[in-house]
Amino acid sequence: MDFAGMNYLAILAAAIAAFAFGGAYYGLLGKPWMKAARINPDQVHMSPAPFISSFIAELVMAWVLAGIIGHLGTGQVTVWNGLVSGAFVWLGFMATTIAVNHRYQGFGWYLTLIDAGHWLGVALIMGAVIGWFGV
Repeated sequence: MDFAGMNYLAILAAAIAAFAFGGAYYGLLGKPWMKAARINPDQVHMSPAPFISSFIAELVMAWVLAGIIGHLGTGQVTVWNGLVSGAFVWLGFMATTIAVNHRYQGFGWYLTLIDAGHWLGVALIMGAVIGWFGV
């Protein structure tokens, strides 16, 4: 399953694990999230489109994270390095982007904490899975 240093099985597994985490996370925090996002639950009509785009985006994220972890060098694709890389990517790109977007959109910090917590879990899970599979 390796091609050009990428373990595509690891990338797929990382995306699936992250997607499942998101389902559980927002399953638990759905009501507080909707309140913080100013969404009326009675007016929500879900389609599969957001879920499909989420999974595709998580596949891309896992692929990019695998590339970042792989650049650490031979023998460095480990669970620990995956976790550290995921945490750095989250702090440097995900958390900062969410915070800026939510400030411009006029949302409170509670929504930012919920969403940023989700993406921290995603980044850590992806990093751990990719590191566990190795190259």
